[in-house]
Amino acid sequence: MNRTTRFLVSLSIIIIFFALWEVASRFYLVNPAFVPPFSAVAANAVEMIRRGGLIVHIRASLFRACMGTAAAVILGIPLGFALSHLAGKFRLVLGHPADLLAHLSPFLLFHIVILFLGIGEAAKITIAAWACLWPVAFNTAAGVDSIDPLILKAGRAFSGNPLTLFFKVILAAASPKIFSGIRISAGYSLLMLVAAEMMGGRSGLGWLILNNQVNFQLENVFSIALVIALTGIALDAVMVFIQQRCFGSQGWEIEEYINSSGA
Repeated sequence: MNRTTRFLVSLSIIIIFFALWEVASRFYLVNPAFVPPFSAVAANAVEMIRRGGLIVHIRASLFRACMGTAAAVILGIPLGFALSHLAGKFRLVLGHPADLLAHLSPFLLFHIVILFLGIGEAAKITIAAWACLWPVAFNTAAGVDSIDPLILKAGRAFSGNPLTLFFKVILAAASPKIFSGIRISAGYSLLMLVAAEMMGGRSGLGWLILNNQVNFQLENVFSIALVIALTGIALDAVMVFIQQRCFGSQGWEIEEYINSSGA
């Protein structure tokens, strides 16, 4: 099944889902008071965006998600290298504690974070960063460990400078998997952040959903949920585009460096 066929199949499934949603609500298979028709939800989402209030909360959530992802990248990539086989003894020391910490739910830590940081921006960004840290770190370690030993051997032979070996060979070879971890983290950050905003906050998409739920404005709740889903899809599409543009020919670049060094 090629890429176009997969896309058409996925699009068809989405269209069928929304069509069933519309029919079920219009023909009272479900109570429209609790599950409004999809067309009404979509129109309401457009109206909320047009009025501008929803845009403010989207910006707040995206800013926090980006800050959390950035913090996870800054901390996760060095941690990933420390967890790889190249780190030797550091991997033995850090491996088991990292596995243990990675299994701690961010929501279990949320109340502890609030004690030290309050319910402001720092707490939400910290929760997003914690959720994003481990995919980046473990994908970085996996990327380094998956490097072909022959490439490392050739790189050591043709490069007398350890920094050149690191940036031109090791980091370049591991970068596709590192970016895969960043892509996973970008999705995690938005989902975890929305949940964190529900638990404490006065702005953001999570807070907006909770506020409308409390006021029993269910059409707004569905509209905001639709916007969150579309925002996540758009964010992932941007990450896929960057990944394809930056890392589609990574292997050729490493081979070209080794060949030019040998020449």
